[in-house]
Amino acid sequence: MSTKLSVNANAIAFLRNRRNLPWPSVEGLGRIALQAGAYGLTVHPRPDERHIRRTDVGILRDMIAKDFPGREYNIEGYPDARFVKLVKEAKPHQVTLVPDDIGQATSDHGWDIGAHKSFLGDAIGELKSDRLRVSLFINPDPVLPHLAKDVGADRVEIYTGPYGGAFEAKAMEREFRKVVATGKAAERMPDMI
Repeated sequence: MSTKLSVNANAIAFLRNRRNLPWPSVEGLGRIALQAGAYGLTVHPRPDERHIRRTDVGILRDMIAKDFPGREYNIEGYPDARFVKLVKEAKPHQVTLVPDDIGQATSDHGWDIGAHKSFLGDAIGELKSDRLRVSLFINPDPVLPHLAKDVGADRVEIYTGPYGGAFEAKAMEREFRKVVATGKAAERMPDMI
């Protein structure tokens, strides 16, 4: 298994939307990232469209399909009916399920898979019925890739906020070890790609 960079275009869209101008261009900067070697693009269209808009989803999908075949498109979000409809229409290469509520400013934790097992299993089943690959956003805990696989996820994305927010060397090392252990646990899962 190798690590592949998917560039998140949300901050670009947020800058564009602050003044309701057509720049910076989400498509243009996404193109630059892919030309520079990024494996794919990720977007997180929130209900209030404060950054990625529904229209951006289709524009980026079409650009990747036309100009960057073989690159990956990942759409992440909370699997409510609106989001599921959007990804079923967009047909990205991957859907990443994130436990954000509607008003949440940014993703700040992974799924409590045990508490949401039935909900996640149903959502993943519905997405996979459309042949979509599904990833779960999880906290750095080596037990969680197994639980993610149990509810049907194909991949996991590890939340690295505690590592990113650690400024003291011992705390950084502790949080980094959690992320590494979780990644290694995911690698050992059969059929988890």
